[in-house]
Amino acid sequence: MQININLATHPYEDSSRFWTYWGTGLALLGLATALLVFLAATSFINASKDRAQMSKLRTEIAAYDQDKGRAEAILNQPQNRTLRDRSRFLNELFQRKAFSWTRVFEDLERVMPARLHIVSIHPGMSADNNLEIKLVVAGDSREQALDLVRKMEGSRRFKQTQIESERSDVTATNNGDRVQFDISALYVPSAEATASGGMN
Repeated sequence: MQININLATHPYEDSSRFWTYWGTGLALLGLATALLVFLAATSFINASKDRAQMSKLRTEIAAYDQDKGRAEAILNQPQNRTLRDRSRFLNELFQRKAFSWTRVFEDLERVMPARLHIVSIHPGMSADNNLEIKLVVAGDSREQALDLVRKMEGSRRFKQTQIESERSDVTATNNGDRVQFDISALYVPSAEATASGGMN
């Protein structure tokens, strides 16, 4: 008995090579999928921890706010007004003791642009009981004052720096100043200055 096979209609197929290629591809795809699932699960778990931490912090802040409100209500009672006023006075005194003229001038020297100088400086307390300085500076261009504000904001010692007013004089004064600016900023003393204390 003779069997004839027509190779033209039944071509030979190497199935082992086919399954090797596709099996490798499917394995890599499975690993990538598993990695993505792991990363997604890890991110979800971390996000849940962050949400829990934020919720805890909000609860603590709310509790602190309630304590602060109760303390302020007690201090605002007529029989406690003397104690409240004395407490505010002492707090302001401690804040003023943290102010050091030497430190302030050193900090200003680091940020003061060329051809700009201080005309006057006045320390004080802001409405929210922070150290505040008011500067009057003069120079020959507005850009110098803007540069000073940018440098003060970039410093760790000055916050909320702003130009409150500006005056120009086209005739210029004897020292060549053509513009003058009133600048206010909150002053943050260094830890060393606060520890040593004293207005010097």
